[in-house]
Amino acid sequence: MTPTRRTLLLGSAGVGASLAVAPFASASASWPIRPIRIVVPVPPGGSLDILARTLAKDLGARLGQQVLVDNVAGGGSNIAFGQVAKAAPDGYTLLLGWDSLVINPGLYPSIPYRLEQFAPITLAITAPQVFLVGAKSPLTSLRGLLDAAAASPGKLTMANAGSGSPGHLAATLLETSAGVKFTHVPYKGGAPAVTDLLAGHVDALAVTLPAAIGPIRAGRLSALAVSSPRRSTGVPEIPTVIEAGVAGYELNSWQGLLAPAGTPQAAIDLLSRHSIEALRDRAVSEHLVHQGFEIVASTPEAFDRELKALGPRWAKLARESGARVE
Repeated sequence: MTPTRRTLLLGSAGVGASLAVAPFASASASWPIRPIRIVVPVPPGGSLDILARTLAKDLGARLGQQVLVDNVAGGGSNIAFGQVAKAAPDGYTLLLGWDSLVINPGLYPSIPYRLEQFAPITLAITAPQVFLVGAKSPLTSLRGLLDAAAASPGKLTMANAGSGSPGHLAATLLETSAGVKFTHVPYKGGAPAVTDLLAGHVDALAVTLPAAIGPIRAGRLSALAVSSPRRSTGVPEIPTVIEAGVAGYELNSWQGLLAPAGTPQAAIDLLSRHSIEALRDRAVSEHLVHQGFEIVASTPEAFDRELKALGPRWAKLARESGARVE
C-alpha cells in the first residue's frame, strides 16, 4: 500500500534496544543540528495530528531546531510504524504512537515492526473515545442510541477511524456490554469519519474526543457519551457510558512519543525532558485540555512499563469484542 503523506513545519533502550547505534553527536550541545521529524500514522486533522503539531511547535522552540510533522497514513497505521521502526536511531526520526501500536500485533497476521523496535520518550496524553451523532439526529442520548440499535440490530451505522482502531474497539465493546448490534463503517482516520458524520452519511461515530471537539463545540455534532470512567476535564458536560447505564464500561486511549530502539540515551533524555516541560507548560496544557486531552507527561521508564501492560490488555479486548481487520 502506498502511504498517504503530507509534511508541514511546525532513543534509551526503552522497550528494546537491539539496533546498532548510529553516529551521534554524543551529549554535546550541538545536537540537534538538523530538523527532527515526527511521523504521525494518520491523516491531518485527527487527534494525533493535533497533539503532534502542538508538541512540534513547542519542541522546536526549546531545541532551537525545526520539528516537522510528517503524516504517513495507511495500513491501519502499520506503514508509519514500520517506517519508524526501521529508521536510523539517531534522534531525528520520532513516532507519535497511539493505541494501534499495541493493538495491531493481535489483529494482523503480519506487521512490519515489533514493539521491541521502539524506545519510549514520554506517554504524552490520554483521551476518551466519544460516541457522536449529527446535531439533527433524533437520537439525543446514548440510551436512545442503544434502544434504537436493540430494536433494529445492524440497521444503525457506526463509523470509526479504521478497522481495529480504538474507536472500533470502543464500539464493539459497547455492543457486547449492552447487547446490541451496529454495522461498523471504517475510515482511514478520524477526520474523514467526522466529515462523513457531518454530511449525514453514517448514523453515529466512535472517535477520540479531540478529533471531534470543534464540531461538538460548534453544535454541529451531538456528543452522547465518553468512554472513560470519569468525565473529560475539558468537556465535563458530556456524560460517561457508565452514567448512561452500561455498568463496568471503561476505555481510554493514549498517545505518546517514541524513537527507534537504539537511539542514544543522550537524545532520549533531552527529548523526554523538553517534551515533558512542553506538556506541563501552562499555555500548552490548557490548550490540550481544552481540546479534550488529559495530560500525562510521563518519564520514558513509566511509559515503557505502561506499554508492556497495554499489549495484553488491548489484545484481550480485541479478542473479546470480535474486532476484525479487513
